[in-house]
Amino acid sequence: MTFVQLIDCRTSRFEEMDRLLDKWVEQTKGKRTATHAVVGRDHSDAAHVVEIVEFPSYEEAMRNSGLPETDLIFREMVELCEETPTFTDLDVVRDAQLNADSARRFFEVLAGKGDLSPMAGLVAEHYHDHDPANEQDLIGLDHFRREMDVWRSGFDFTLRIEDQIAQGDRVCTRWSWEATHKGEFLGIPATGRKVSMTGTTIFRFDGNGRIAEGWWQYDRLGLMAQLGALEPTEM
Repeated sequence: MTFVQLIDCRTSRFEEMDRLLDKWVEQTKGKRTATHAVVGRDHSDAAHVVEIVEFPSYEEAMRNSGLPETDLIFREMVELCEETPTFTDLDVVRDAQLNADSARRFFEVLAGKGDLSPMAGLVAEHYHDHDPANEQDLIGLDHFRREMDVWRSGFDFTLRIEDQIAQGDRVCTRWSWEATHKGEFLGIPATGRKVSMTGTTIFRFDGNGRIAEGWWQYDRLGLMAQLGALEPTEM
């Protein structure tokens, strides 16, 4: 279970504390078990500082606390504070990665049997699509829907999400795709062939939590070869 530690303190020497945290990061390279750290300053009280540190588990947090570098930095931190920092230990019971959830929902709708109307709640009206297989970028949700309809009318397919990484307003999804060629696709009549490919998509989300921009990388050339649309290479 993911574990989070909140360190709450008061200090008028924030710049020195910030440098102290940089020192801890440098000195604990290859040793620390913390995976994520956020420092927040109270908007209405600049002397009130909270550090939030994430660990894979409580046991890993305790191992991190036992590092001599951590103990030394903590003692130096106390000297910068107006009072002894307080610690709150939290077992994470819910961790909602909202943009990642929306990206996952996008792929569920795309691979589903229903229409694409739910895309309106997931994709911005002025969505900008970057696909190296297209001569020009697609602009707008309606154009993007039509592009997706080309794939959905040409194939019965399933999509499986293999990996997702979310950071800031970006979500990167590595996916695999398996399909049966059931209808015309880019001028190729239905072949009934089983085809597959893998790809990666990066989405940028806007301030309203909708997908505003997308970058796609996948092996369309390999797909065309599986459909028998490429001339055999002479040896």
